[in-house]
Amino acid sequence: MAILEIDCPICGEVLELTDEDRGELEVGDAIVCENCNAEMEVVRNENQDFEVELLGILTTCPNCDQEFDVTEEMLAAAPTVQSAGGEEASLVRCPHCQAGVELLFEEQTEA
Repeated sequence: MAILEIDCPICGEVLELTDEDRGELEVGDAIVCENCNAEMEVVRNENQDFEVELLGILTTCPNCDQEFDVTEEMLAAAPTVQSAGGEEASLVRCPHCQAGVELLFEEQTEA
């Protein structure tokens, strides 16, 4: 059984899809990265062609505990700040309470 590997555009985690998984996916369906909760929409699933597009990253606001999607547009507009740990973070606003939420993205390294 062939396995299709997709790299998450946010964290780099490899998502594996079997032929059976692909057979169940239709254009418009969403795939969620288990590592960073990035949500990707299937935009092509034909024969050897398979393509996904980032929809957003599901996160929870530490201020109001509400979940929200961080979109590419939000990330593009977000300023970068230095986190408490000294790492560079993107600062987005919670759409529910407007609190600033620092997002750190870590690339996965293979052992």
